[in-house]
Amino acid sequence: MCFSICLICVFILNPFLAIFYLHLDMSSIYWPFAILLLAILIVVIFITRLKMHPFIALMLTAIMVGLLSAQLPGAEGQHHWIRAVELPMKEFGATAGKIAWVIGLAAMIGMAMMESGAAQRIVRSLLAAFGESRAAWALLISGFVLSIPVFFDTVFFLLIPLAVALAVKTGKNFVLYVIAICGGAVITHSLVAPTPGPLIMAETLGIDLGLTIIAGILAGIIPSIIALWIGKRQNDRLNIPVRVSLGDSAELMSTPSLFMSVLPIALPVVLIGMVSVIGVLGDEVPSIIQFLGNKNIAMALGTMIALWSWKSVRGLSYEELWRACGQPLEIAGIIILITSAGGAFGAMIKHSGIGAAIEAATSHVQIHYILLAWLISAVMKTAQGSTTVAVITASSIMVALMGSGAELGYHPIYIYLAIGFGGGFISWMNDSGFWVVSKMSGFTEKEALQTWTLMFACISVIGLIEVLLCSFIFPFN
Repeated sequence: MCFSICLICVFILNPFLAIFYLHLDMSSIYWPFAILLLAILIVVIFITRLKMHPFIALMLTAIMVGLLSAQLPGAEGQHHWIRAVELPMKEFGATAGKIAWVIGLAAMIGMAMMESGAAQRIVRSLLAAFGESRAAWALLISGFVLSIPVFFDTVFFLLIPLAVALAVKTGKNFVLYVIAICGGAVITHSLVAPTPGPLIMAETLGIDLGLTIIAGILAGIIPSIIALWIGKRQNDRLNIPVRVSLGDSAELMSTPSLFMSVLPIALPVVLIGMVSVIGVLGDEVPSIIQFLGNKNIAMALGTMIALWSWKSVRGLSYEELWRACGQPLEIAGIIILITSAGGAFGAMIKHSGIGAAIEAATSHVQIHYILLAWLISAVMKTAQGSTTVAVITASSIMVALMGSGAELGYHPIYIYLAIGFGGGFISWMNDSGFWVVSKMSGFTEKEALQTWTLMFACISVIGLIEVLLCSFIFPFN
């Protein structure tokens, strides 16, 4: 272990010794492969072994990639080492400029929906509509919808008391209810913006955001239904009692109407999606629709509605409202740092020349890019635990490999979906989501592996199969 850490430090601090150690020439076509494998290894060790914050791990590795790369863009006459430090910072800023506003707004929407009672209104309306006998469907849909603007952990915290209350009341189906929540929430968490992972994937791959939202929602329907089926099978096979006593969600004195509760989520999705739909139909998108459907404007409108509803229902002053917004913005700040660092890391991988290297090395070998995209994302997810880091890394590698995607034979949206499903392959002890689900549900580690981990892996593989079939039947190229 100590030898590995020392070796990594040598690679970072002295790239020339690393070159000597690997016996590779920087001009070799295989050199970018060495950089890629070394970069992935270092990220995984930094995060899992050294417990380093992902932001620091990704930025340090991005600089290392620059130091080891043969050529980097930059001002003429600037020393290579200076470029290796400056370029990741520029790429970090470029990524943050694309996503920071949207992530910050999404965090405020999520907080406003939680505090105003809008999230509770949506869940309870679905439970009332489906009835107790179909409560699992209500929890599944609630997780699916709420995880679009709200982070997975928060959605699970919101819904698990309902699952416990329903299981205590009926004396059955606790595993089914837990898996229903997870099955709905993890899919949109991996596939639908403005969640950070899907958002940065869309930016990296250069795919219209509205198209990714529509495709992510549609592609998530079948896997989420199958997740519910898996939950039923697990519920029949495993006899896991309710060991936690969380009680039901606290009743709020007042909540927004169902329409106002759903509107902060629905409005941005509709506005952003409308631009994409009109464009696909071949019509010219009116200027006003382009403006309102811009992700920054659409999310701002949704945020204004969510904040207004929160202020009105709770009777907050403007000072109290904006003070309360500080907490979600602080959380969003950490997410922005990690996501933007991932963007810088991915951009430096691209600058290393990996795309040209893979193209040259596989010129006589047929590689299915959908399988490759899923595999890279799945390996990264399993190795280091974070879905966001996994999909950022995979999308960066794939865009360097496939370029514009014009020669794929199918639309690049399928690469996006494959990466998203791959990012949910194996969730185990190195994933914070594993511990959130196991501890909040009262599951042992073995029971969490039998339920949460198995469900995660199944919907990942099912999603891959779905993407492969759709890319063959509906290539849209």
